[in-house]
Amino acid sequence: MNSRTADSHATLRTSTIALIATALLGACTEPRAPKSPQVEIQIGLCGEPAMIETALALRARGEPMQVWLFDDPDLAMFAKGLRFRLRVSGGHSELTVKVANQDCNALPLEVAHDDGKCEYDVHGETLSGAVSLTRAIVAAQTREVLSGRLALAGVMSPAQVGYLRDVVNLWPLPADIRGLGPIEVQRYRGKPYDVDISTLPDGTRYVEISRKVALVDAPRARENLEADLVRAGVTACADQSAQAEKKLRSLLVTSPG
Repeated sequence: MNSRTADSHATLRTSTIALIATALLGACTEPRAPKSPQVEIQIGLCGEPAMIETALALRARGEPMQVWLFDDPDLAMFAKGLRFRLRVSGGHSELTVKVANQDCNALPLEVAHDDGKCEYDVHGETLSGAVSLTRAIVAAQTREVLSGRLALAGVMSPAQVGYLRDVVNLWPLPADIRGLGPIEVQRYRGKPYDVDISTLPDGTRYVEISRKVALVDAPRARENLEADLVRAGVTACADQSAQAEKKLRSLLVTSPG
């Protein structure tokens, strides 16, 4: 284990445990809080993907999927904490609308009845509630959206439209939103965690390790995950918050349109 790897994980550990403790206190004192709020712990990893795959003894889970993200030329949706993601795998497509910085303890009740969920995301030194609403779309709709012949708004579910309109106050969507991709994502299974290796059209690759646990278990799970990385000699990226934006800015250059 080198000192750089140990220091990077120690810094993440101290800040993240404090954030999780704060969220847990809010969940415990809020009358409408779920009994066991979920949190997804996410860490961007830096290093050669093949080395990480070997060091963590990863096993591929199925075939790679193709992923498109949607935003405008200024990444205004990303700046607002919005992510529009289309996943295509094995002939099946799913469109997800994800809204960051939401209060999971004050989630509108109808969201749970519309295949929606609110979970805490821990990414680097940031913890926030995020609402996700997902719907399946058929192959013909997928082709139309990716070709630009059909606007993204045209394939959204009533629940997705309603949340954007009534909660986010963003409707209609800006006309210049377009698909960015494709990103090839191969998912791997490690110990109790998943690892995604994403390959952009220009060949740049990003690696992210994640694990979902109950919020009450998150501090210990985070410590265990970081300990596994240290033992394997795998380094967390120094600037966790910059990974998503770097990926989007690269996609703006390589995606047609």
